[in-house]
Amino acid sequence: MKFNLIKRLIDSQKQIKERIGVPNTVLLLSFFTGVLGATVAIILKNLLHFTSGILYKAFPEAQMNYLYLAFPLVGILLTLVFVKKVVKDDLSHGVSIALRKMFSSGGKLRVHHTYSSMIASSLTVGFGGSVGLEAPIVLTGSAVGSNLARLFELSPKNTRLLLACGATAALSTIFKAPIAGIVFAIEVLMLDFTATALLPLLISAATGTVLSILFLGADVMISLPHVSSFHLQNIPYYLILGVLAGFVSVYFMRTMRSVEKTIKKISNIWVRAVLGGILLGGFIFLFPVFYGEGYEYINALVNGSSGMQLFERSPLYGFMNHYLFFIIVFIFLILFKVIASAITTASGGVGGVFAPSLFAGAFLGFFLSEICNHFIPVSLPTVNFVLAGMSGVMTGVMFAPLTGIFLIAEMTTGYELLIPLMITSSISYIVAGRFEKHSVYTYPLADEGCLKTHNKDQFAIQALDWKPLMDKNIQTISIHATLRDYTQCIAHSKRNLFVVLDDDHLFAGLLVMDDHRDIIFKTELYDTVKIEELMIHPELFIYDTDSGEEVIRKFNKTQNFNMPVITINREYLGFLSKAKVLDEYRDTIVEESDN
Repeated sequence: MKFNLIKRLIDSQKQIKERIGVPNTVLLLSFFTGVLGATVAIILKNLLHFTSGILYKAFPEAQMNYLYLAFPLVGILLTLVFVKKVVKDDLSHGVSIALRKMFSSGGKLRVHHTYSSMIASSLTVGFGGSVGLEAPIVLTGSAVGSNLARLFELSPKNTRLLLACGATAALSTIFKAPIAGIVFAIEVLMLDFTATALLPLLISAATGTVLSILFLGADVMISLPHVSSFHLQNIPYYLILGVLAGFVSVYFMRTMRSVEKTIKKISNIWVRAVLGGILLGGFIFLFPVFYGEGYEYINALVNGSSGMQLFERSPLYGFMNHYLFFIIVFIFLILFKVIASAITTASGGVGGVFAPSLFAGAFLGFFLSEICNHFIPVSLPTVNFVLAGMSGVMTGVMFAPLTGIFLIAEMTTGYELLIPLMITSSISYIVAGRFEKHSVYTYPLADEGCLKTHNKDQFAIQALDWKPLMDKNIQTISIHATLRDYTQCIAHSKRNLFVVLDDDHLFAGLLVMDDHRDIIFKTELYDTVKIEELMIHPELFIYDTDSGEEVIRKFNKTQNFNMPVITINREYLGFLSKAKVLDEYRDTIVEESDN
């Protein structure tokens, strides 16, 4: 019965493809990806509210109940049990997982990614983990699109496209920002921006946004603030904010890596989880704003809060009357948020850095406007700087300026802020790019040497797998052989290249027949001329550990058409042809092209 149902499903999807064609199939699936991607995003947000609601009903005196400090530990342990015992796969850094699959497996994500990140992240964040839901939502939406493409047996190119459609739909749903969702797919997921890709992305983004309005209402994560008009005299302060946002972004990325690396040195995952949960509880005890995603505190800032209300549940509240202490605590909030987030993920929690980067940016913008308004005779619009700071830090952390600009503009309908957002984001991007080569999402992939980029040439070189191209049919000859032995090899070979091996059967040199035409017919020299006298020593070798980029560099440097491949111990492996390497490079370019 089950087998017949599966068979009918397979037959029906084949009929659809044959009847309407692959391009129309992709458009149809982009709509369903939008529907399902939006659905999982809505479900995940409701799971978070459901988990938080249960805790609030069980412990209603949240403001005074110190059990809330233990909830992050409970959430991390529950998440770890689910991941290790049920899923048995890596769920950390969801966007990086999607990126890795875009590059390494033609966009194929596992089926469990359509639900596992939702459950795990709702446990982590619902119990107060100091991370965001955006990365798990993006991974879940991506998995929906990827698995729909696999069901219809689409090509790797179209599978990657539907993966991006799922991410676009999910992001558009949670922020009601369709343009930002599309730009995210292009900037962060590195999807090629072509006419072929644009229409499916538009369909998924629009579908997700409409469903978000229907089921989540008109409000977005950030309440609509009162945005002040842009004034030219504030440009210098936006420039300063951009510089600060760039440095905060660099600090954010480096601290995230450092803290995660330090915590993961603890080999026992359960000890790591307990230690991380206790540390996180300590942070939340001092700074209650670190509990959960933090959007309620961002909302407080964009809706005119003086900042004092954010510390009502903190033991530091009594000292906040001192302005200098108030400012110092705000600096700590900006710097320590990333530490709290890194502790959450490194100790076993599941979540993303999207919300933490927005949190850090919001508090940075508030901090700068507060300092300037207090010490300088200016009147900077605090809300504008909070929003611009969010865009700036997110841009610097993700290396995605357009995503940062349009996300804040769309989710706040603050298009009056476009110029300040552009200034802050572009400066932040420039500053962060001076110190970091890769974003928080692409760094792990670059570290593994498997990063896909928009540069097709660079991508094709990185993706070049040259080892299967080796020619292993080149004849070998001993270094102690004579010209007579050489002529016998020539008689049984169709090649003009021969490899010379020493007594240990290691590479010693090469024989090129064209160089020896003047003596190979002189029979009187057959037993007197030794191979050692005739062989040449190549100036460069290709080693079996060389990357595709290194192989092409060596071919270009020597101008050779063929080069020997050896190990570091000079063991001969085969010959590599420049023509074959360039053919493989060209095929990769063609495969990646939409033309």
